Amino acid sequence: MNEVLLKRGLYLEYATLLWNVVGVVIVVWAAFATNSVALAGFGLDSLIEIFASIVVVWQLKGVNEQREKLSLRLIGSAFFGLALYILVQSVRTLVTQEHPLASVPGIIWLTATLVVMLLLAWGKNHTGKQLGNPVLLTEGRVTLVDAYLAAAVLIGLILNALVGWWWADPLAGLVIVYYGFREGWAAWQHQA
Repeated sequence: MNEVLLKRGLYLEYATLLWNVVGVVIVVWAAFATNSVALAGFGLDSLIEIFASIVVVWQLKGVNEQREKLSLRLIGSAFFGLALYILVQSVRTLVTQEHPLASVPGIIWLTATLVVMLLLAWGKNHTGKQLGNPVLLTEGRVTLVDAYLAAAVLIGLILNALVGWWWADPLAGLVIVYYGFREGWAAWQHQA
């Protein structure tokens, strides 16, 4: 049974990796094309999700207490880095009042990402509980935060595109700061 669950956990991580590798290309292109801090932040989040998935694959392939502690610390650090980057970029954009352009490709990709990340987060949470694996559970929260960020950025992009609220783009980026710091702290506390 554990072997089947480990394989499922690995497949969920491989799917996350594939989605995020493709997503980084799309989102970074859209961020540069539109000068969107929210899309740039989401691109960084995708890179962190790739990193976290690689850490979990490494941990699942050799489950032991040392790997578990190091994996949780690495994932927690990734959360802190994400939150700090988005905070700095959002504040900078609000202060300089840079107006991003509308991004239809960004809106389409984020809509799909929201659905996919919710499904992957559910699968990781379910599998992580069955395995009793805190690393997979923590990375499932990373994926859930990715879904929250997709929703927040999507709302900001839609408000910017439909009613010209340029400030909604960087403000949407701030939504994830709370979750990033909270989940980073939780990961560090869990392994202490």
